[in-house]
Amino acid sequence: MAAQRRVLLLCGDYVEDYEVMVPFQALLAYGLSVDATYSESRGHNFALNATFDEIDAAKYDGLVIPGGRAPEYLAMNESVTDLVKKFEDLRKPIASICHGQLILAAAGSVKGRKCTAYPAVKPALIAAGAHWVEPETMAFCTSDGNLITGATYEGHPEFIRLFITALGAKISGSGKRILFLCGSIFYMQILEAYSFMADSFVVLEQDYMEDYEVMVPFQSLQALECHVDAICPGKHAGDKCPTAVHDFEGDQTYSEKPGHNFTLTADFDGLDASNYDGLVIPGGRAPEYLALDERVIELVKKFMESGKPVASICHGQQILSASGVLKGKKCTAYPAVKLNVVLAGATWLEPDPIHRCFTDGNLVTGAAWPGHPEFVSQFMALLGLSVSF
Repeated sequence: MAAQRRVLLLCGDYVEDYEVMVPFQALLAYGLSVDATYSESRGHNFALNATFDEIDAAKYDGLVIPGGRAPEYLAMNESVTDLVKKFEDLRKPIASICHGQLILAAAGSVKGRKCTAYPAVKPALIAAGAHWVEPETMAFCTSDGNLITGATYEGHPEFIRLFITALGAKISGSGKRILFLCGSIFYMQILEAYSFMADSFVVLEQDYMEDYEVMVPFQSLQALECHVDAICPGKHAGDKCPTAVHDFEGDQTYSEKPGHNFTLTADFDGLDASNYDGLVIPGGRAPEYLALDERVIELVKKFMESGKPVASICHGQQILSASGVLKGKKCTAYPAVKLNVVLAGATWLEPDPIHRCFTDGNLVTGAAWPGHPEFVSQFMALLGLSVSF
């Protein structure tokens, strides 16, 4: 059995949210060991697990450099560029995305190499001697020897796949079709309630799915060459869903911040569940109203009754509870959803710690996004997906 691959993730304050969280949790889900480090204490909303001054490049198999605003000042840090040079000298795979290539330019690692990046980084890369490759889309990635570069987080599936391939990965069970059940805006038609009201009217209630809980598993599965679709009642392919970041900052419950806009890939109406091999239900605030939609309930029942893998996280279990599919099941959820789970006839499994996930038959449940590595890994096992080295 091959030794576990070990990867270093180079972070800084105000690193791009997705560009650190998605590769970090995806690689962990695939069975790699990932250390996240920087010369300060922590990045924005991202807890580090290694100390910069103790890093030995020789002990790692590869390096990932996220983008965001952090690379602008990390590129000025000699200890950071020296570390990158060590990985380059050892010819170990280096994957850098968006503005991360500023660090590569400062380290002298792009001279004579094909390289792409966020378009604004082009002048610095050309000045550093790189052969600039224009990103055809913001999902564009390219590779040159041990160097993998991407334009933005939209290209994570290819970016991550190229990186694990460079590490020697073999993907088994690819080609699965996975469906994500999303939510953003709920329209409620109110019928005439009072005699003085001549017309009916629409109440617009905005509600959000959790940012990480849709994007991390979505791109993690895409990176393994699965076909992944995202749908939302009342919306169509190409429409966007606003998301919210739920973070754990020492309060009695999670804090909430605006997240990214997530683009749907398929229409809800006319969808044939039999065309998919599995279902993922993200959490956030969306599930509490999606659980009121009979079309959603019917879709979930079809997946559960067919025995196909279903993975639900955080508040997503509110939909499972409303669907009547939890009776006799063992499952977990965000602790505040315990009442829904128990009243639905399930046996409650305490998520202690919060990243604990559980599998019972065809059902995987998790408590919150810190558990994504277990959540995605257990879902992969049910789908017959694996990454080996």
